[in-house]
Amino acid sequence: MPAVTRRSVLLGAAAAAGLSAVGVATGIAAPRRVPVTREEHRVVVIGSGFGGGVTALRLAQAGVPVLVLERGLRWPTGPDAETFPRPLSPDKRIFWLGTAPTIPGIPNVPFERYTGLLERVAGNGMDIMCASGVGGGSLVYQGMTLQPEADVFNATFPQELDYARMDSVYYPRVAAMLRPRVAPDDVVNSKTYAASRIFARNAERAGYAVEKIPMPIDWDFARRELKGEMKPSYTNGDCALGVNNGGKHSVDVTYVAAAEATGRCTVATQHNVTDVVLAPDGRWQVHTDRIGTGGEVLEKKIITTRALVMAAGTAGTTRLLMRAAAKGDIPDMPDDLGANWGSNGDRIYTWTNFADDFGTPQGGPVIYGSKEWDDPATANTVIQASLPPSPNLRTTMLVGYGVSQGRGRFVYDSAKDDAVLQWPKDADKALSERIHTRISRIAGTFGVLLDTTAIAPSTWHPLGGASMGSVCDLAGRVLGHRGLYVLDGALMPGTTAACNPSMTIAAVAERALDELISQDVGTVI
Repeated sequence: MPAVTRRSVLLGAAAAAGLSAVGVATGIAAPRRVPVTREEHRVVVIGSGFGGGVTALRLAQAGVPVLVLERGLRWPTGPDAETFPRPLSPDKRIFWLGTAPTIPGIPNVPFERYTGLLERVAGNGMDIMCASGVGGGSLVYQGMTLQPEADVFNATFPQELDYARMDSVYYPRVAAMLRPRVAPDDVVNSKTYAASRIFARNAERAGYAVEKIPMPIDWDFARRELKGEMKPSYTNGDCALGVNNGGKHSVDVTYVAAAEATGRCTVATQHNVTDVVLAPDGRWQVHTDRIGTGGEVLEKKIITTRALVMAAGTAGTTRLLMRAAAKGDIPDMPDDLGANWGSNGDRIYTWTNFADDFGTPQGGPVIYGSKEWDDPATANTVIQASLPPSPNLRTTMLVGYGVSQGRGRFVYDSAKDDAVLQWPKDADKALSERIHTRISRIAGTFGVLLDTTAIAPSTWHPLGGASMGSVCDLAGRVLGHRGLYVLDGALMPGTTAACNPSMTIAAVAERALDELISQDVGTVI
């Protein structure tokens, strides 16, 4: 067995917190005879995350029936539930048909194949972390709900998006659904939030502005935990792989639930899309496998639709479209398909502090952040995130992201029948160095930092691949292809303006749906 060092323990803690790579999915089970069925639907949406959830709700409200295909499961929560896995007692629920985390110095422990929460999509130079389940990435994201400022937004997005209207209409519309709130002082001042308070103090001592980060959370749930009325989930940081107690306004309990309540939205879980095809009659065919929780194919479906919305996440959408283009299933796709991909500048550190004791457990998920947005070219954000319950390692997490200049590209590999990300080494060097400088100053003289991203390059914020302006228009219409839309992170221009992507993806989708409902419904859709 490889030696277990302090470094490997910290890497393991990073993985347990949902902040480093998980294992590659294992091979598909041997082929077996399964039925093939056909269906027709007016609109099909692939994916149920921020883009898919917005699309489903707004079309359903406009009277358009929608079928949402989701490869993963529903994850219902509630006080004292055990729906989600615990980070430090990992089990099959974490991994999408795969194995345990791949951590240097620690042997892999295989788990039973299961339609779990997370999948690592391996690339050359950078891996992508993908979520599965109704609600997509909102199930496992920490929850930072940040809106970019005008100067940074306008420096990274097309001017035609019109920031003034985004600011007055679409970002508020998202906020009304997700209901983000900053943590109340009585929670922040409680014993388990020492790490958050130390981060804020150190950042201010280093000369950086600090503010509370809006989170889509009902903080009364944390209060109830502190009173002993519920098992801890927020207040002990045990929420990196989903919040068991509920109270988190994720997409499944907001947008998707509201869409289903109209009676015009059907969510089909455990439907893993394998191919998308332009049919001879100009409609779209979606080839999907209905699978069991072990990945076994129970039924093959060919679903025909007038309008197909790709919202399978940056990696899922881009890979499906590139496979279709390479095999001739969708001819004449834009040349920039697969290009303009960015990591949003993600950097994830462990911070071991010999000057102060963070204590254990650490309350979460995120309380404070420090924005450095004055220069749009180098704008970045640094936040502190809790570790899940663990022995007292005097360690917590620091995360940075920002306006990244580096860009990668997906390239189709015929041997794999898949598109693989190609990421240039040091593509985000300037931004990474700026984030490192800021984090080092916050950690201080007696802080020891471990840059987990440098050791295992990966991102939780993949953006681009079917970007607006080169592959799609601003409403997500794929150029030259009537009835084909992209409304997820793949539509972004490789960055979301020094913010984590969730709120901007949803706001861009809200804007797009206004346009599509007024212009495409009744003609294309």
